Amino acid sequence: MSTQPPSSLSRDEATLRLVWPQWQGGGLASVTAFFPEQPVDRARRGYAVGAAVLEAVLPEHAGPTAHVPVDMSDAGLELVDGIEAKDAVVTGLGSALRTLAQHPDASRVLTLGGECSVSVAPFSVLADRYADDLAVVWIDSHPDVGTPSSEYPGYHAMAVAALTGHGDPDLVGQLPAVLPGCRVALAGLHSWTDDDIGNAAEWGISTFAPGDLRASSDPLLAWLAGTGCSKVAIHLDVDVVDSEEAVLGLGIEPHGLTTTQVQRVVADIAARHDVVGLTIAEFIPRQVMQLQDLVDGMPLV
Repeated sequence: MSTQPPSSLSRDEATLRLVWPQWQGGGLASVTAFFPEQPVDRARRGYAVGAAVLEAVLPEHAGPTAHVPVDMSDAGLELVDGIEAKDAVVTGLGSALRTLAQHPDASRVLTLGGECSVSVAPFSVLADRYADDLAVVWIDSHPDVGTPSSEYPGYHAMAVAALTGHGDPDLVGQLPAVLPGCRVALAGLHSWTDDDIGNAAEWGISTFAPGDLRASSDPLLAWLAGTGCSKVAIHLDVDVVDSEEAVLGLGIEPHGLTTTQVQRVVADIAARHDVVGLTIAEFIPRQVMQLQDLVDGMPLV
């Protein structure tokens, strides 16, 4: 595949805005623990509300927008092969890949999620397009390197594993390409479970704690330079923002990066590399959902 956008398209025109409100990969146990103020069936679908809000607040752009269809029913939510809602996420991955295939001229993808697994399809497509010239920076409080053998069965915690070729064959087998761990970095990492954190080191994934990046982006930039890649895909799980500043994601994680620090890290990457992928994931708009509660059942609504 070509590594450059068609000459007839501007940078903005070559950027696909992919709206993927997938919620099924968010583990039920996490939703129950971190979002108790809403009934669990409503809370777990908060990811879809977050994707709608993101689409509403972003500025207009010249390129195409595509929506990945997501089933809002309870179909396919059973635990299968160590993955909660496996049938739903397998179906969702296929739908996303077909949607991406309808836009072959899109050399850049902005993905609005949805839980963290919404990066898997677009980043895999970008890895297929750019081959060994693509690196991934995964900005997240969590490593997302779980597998079906991990204790936690939520697929959003397995996204990096899938992207690096590890995990369930019904999911990994759909991907057009995977990345070696040496071209993936976890930035802002400071919360994990002991049973799967070792996968990051085993697979050669580099990690940067918030303290590594508070004063400067230089450690991460040095790692990027060492990959030799000119293209970068950035995943932003909004729970990397210190929850003492703002609770933006499902997870409530104190001692993360500040909003200003996250903006600086992304800007520093973009100043030195061609950002061809960006995902904004895990946004749970709690106040918007409270507003929905307020107006529910009112006349004329």
